Amino acid sequence: MQVIGSDTAQSVIHVKLDNNELKQTKDFVYLGGTVSSDTSCDKDIARRVGLAAGVTGSLAKIWKARDISEETKVLLYHSLVQSILLYNAETWTSKEENERSLRAFEMSVLRKIVDCTRRDRVRNADIMKDLALDMDIVEVLGYV
Repeated sequence: MQVIGSDTAQSVIHVKLDNNELKQTKDFVYLGGTVSSDTSCDKDIARRVGLAAGVTGSLAKIWKARDISEETKVLLYHSLVQSILLYNAETWTSKEENERSLRAFEMSVLRKIVDCTRRDRVRNADIMKDLALDMDIVEVLGYV
């Protein structure tokens, strides 16, 4: 068990449970979301992007498959990747840096779906249009 608090000497919290002092920590995962002592959602978003990236990597054969349509791949992206990425997103506060991170991750997955790298110099808007996506991930969250 742990108790949340910062590591500064001024804010040391001493909590005992059955004569055992609980360890003080800056952040922890609770019900799938990262709770942080600084009340920031940055660590939670970074963790979610990491989890979603892991799922994206495990679907590499699907993204490269020529016999699976792009439409089906987009549906898989929405159901498998985006659902993991956006879990607990209703608790996030909007920051430009986080929005940029979410958009960059989304575009990296969409580029895998269409088998296009940044070196191909295809605009993000063109990829979204080709995949018939009206909104990017930040717009889906309702931040825009």
